[in-house]
Amino acid sequence: MHYLAFHFASTHEASELLTDTLSALGADGVQVQDAAEITAILADPKNLSYADDDFINQLDPVVRIVAYFAAFPEGVRVNRDPDQASWTLYDNSEKIIVPLSQLEEQIRVRLQSFSAFLDIGDGYQGCLVVKEEDWAENWKRYYNTLHLTDRLVINPSWLDYQPVPGEIVITLDPGSAFGTGTHETTALCARWLDEKLQPGDHVLDLGCGSGILAIIAARLGAGSVEAIDIDALAVSVAKANCQLNQVAVMVHSGELKDAARPRYDLIVANIIADVIVAIAGDIPSLLAPGGLFIASGIIRDKLPAVEAAAEQAGLSILEKRIQNDWCALLLGKAKGD
Repeated sequence: MHYLAFHFASTHEASELLTDTLSALGADGVQVQDAAEITAILADPKNLSYADDDFINQLDPVVRIVAYFAAFPEGVRVNRDPDQASWTLYDNSEKIIVPLSQLEEQIRVRLQSFSAFLDIGDGYQGCLVVKEEDWAENWKRYYNTLHLTDRLVINPSWLDYQPVPGEIVITLDPGSAFGTGTHETTALCARWLDEKLQPGDHVLDLGCGSGILAIIAARLGAGSVEAIDIDALAVSVAKANCQLNQVAVMVHSGELKDAARPRYDLIVANIIADVIVAIAGDIPSLLAPGGLFIASGIIRDKLPAVEAAAEQAGLSILEKRIQNDWCALLLGKAKGD
């Protein structure tokens, strides 16, 4: 078995109808790249994602849709009754194998009918073969063993690595969660953890993603480590990575207000600037005497806003580091607070 990727050039108005139609026909997955939808998500005040203007300006105005159908020597797997599949669970629909030409004709007929009342764009562009091994494994080629500091090493779970004496190796399977060590924001945090964490410290990783920073803290000798994320998928990935590295970390869903301890010796937040600004006022009360707050995920343009929020919250900037366009701050309680 392999997969066929059916490519479409469409419009924002037609994308939902087209994706529903492809799913009803029997697509195993549908991928949509819609600039209007991405822009709307980024503009939502409740959204925690961030993208700079260059990214937004480079988005393709054409909606690109790719539908994946399973293909076999005898033909392509589709739903026997697409009309019935449109109001039942697609996975429960009866499947049949049809010639590729038959499926393509079904697609063209449906697009032609839609075009009578809706701008569907250029429509069907053709299909390409996607080998099953490429589907499952190619993404792993982009991850290699990474040396963050003289002793901190991040190694993907599918690669063998022989550490030299003194190295601390973190085994990681990033899954769908952020945090592999390759991004500047994660690396900046990891280096400060290596420099500042003292054995026995109580550590909070806020917005833990893959769990990489929480695992590093645990391996560096923290007395306790708590990892929080609002994303249930990230929590699941972080728990799996903690188990993989055999470290005891309390991983759970939530926000800063859901932190379990009253005080922490070190809090690390590799999130985005707007969230750091929003939580800055709550950080000092959660820091133990002499405690540190590592704030990262700050794009350079947002740094002044974070610095102002930190000062207003009674936090002193002990050190600032910048890598490419990303910034991180090491903060502590201001004297007298």
